[in-house]
Amino acid sequence: MGPANKSQKSPETFLLMGIPGLEHLHVWIGIPFCSMYVVAVVGNVTILAVVRAERSLHEPMFLFLCMLSITDLVLSTSTLPRMLCLFWLGAHDIAFDACLTQMFFIHSFTAMESGFFLAMAFDRYVAICDPLRHTTILTHSRIARMGASVVLRGVVFFSPHPILLRQLPYCRTRIIAHTYCEFMAVVKLACVDTGVTKRYSLSVASVIGSCDGFFIAVSYVLILRVVFRLPSWEASFKALGTCGSHVCVILVFYSTAVFTFLTHRFGHNVAPQIHIFIANMYLLVPPFLNPIVYGIRTKKIRDLVLSSLKVKVT
Repeated sequence: MGPANKSQKSPETFLLMGIPGLEHLHVWIGIPFCSMYVVAVVGNVTILAVVRAERSLHEPMFLFLCMLSITDLVLSTSTLPRMLCLFWLGAHDIAFDACLTQMFFIHSFTAMESGFFLAMAFDRYVAICDPLRHTTILTHSRIARMGASVVLRGVVFFSPHPILLRQLPYCRTRIIAHTYCEFMAVVKLACVDTGVTKRYSLSVASVIGSCDGFFIAVSYVLILRVVFRLPSWEASFKALGTCGSHVCVILVFYSTAVFTFLTHRFGHNVAPQIHIFIANMYLLVPPFLNPIVYGIRTKKIRDLVLSSLKVKVT
């Protein structure tokens, strides 16, 4: 009985299915996924290198951008390489501990991503609505404390996930109907009532997401009030263009996150292919878009990259 119970509680491996019903397209689906990952890595590493090398960029906006870039690199790297092995090499097996580790990184760094979006929205609010006090409000020490609090929040609230799952017995199938180790996909494999565990996960995700989203919305509403009062239409359009691109990235992140959350809570009739595809977009698109929107569209970073490559701007 002892070995049987032990193997029941801690299975050695799980099997990742991928996208159910689209297994024959896995090779082709992996191509755009890989392209997005390459852009995400190159873009975010470039941002980190440029900001580190150029002291004039050691400002609140770019320091928060570096924090976001590190988060994007960890988030995409914790999912994409393993996903591509599944799509291209048919590597379905994933060790139990590796699965729990991947799950922790995905959920904790997703919460960090949301927190850094909020920090960047607050930075834009102070820069536009109270520019004279921008550097006195957002000092380097305060920025460091804000970044540490975002990281600590993600770690504290999502550390229980792998701990809770490790305590559960798994006597059903070892097949995870997903492309990565998502919490809800794994918890379904347990052979005991997991209502409390599910409620904890959904509650934490909903509270963090709704609070961050609310304060981000408030920040941009206050920013828009100031922008529309600017005396120069040219300055207003420039500010709107910058804020608009930022808002688009944030909307992509939160809309896909909300869809995934609502699917787990209410969308039992949603096709699994759609759910899993949106869940993948939720992890892939923001790391892909962030360096484009916050990097290429930022004149200081763009000019420094071009000058380092000895490219003349025509």
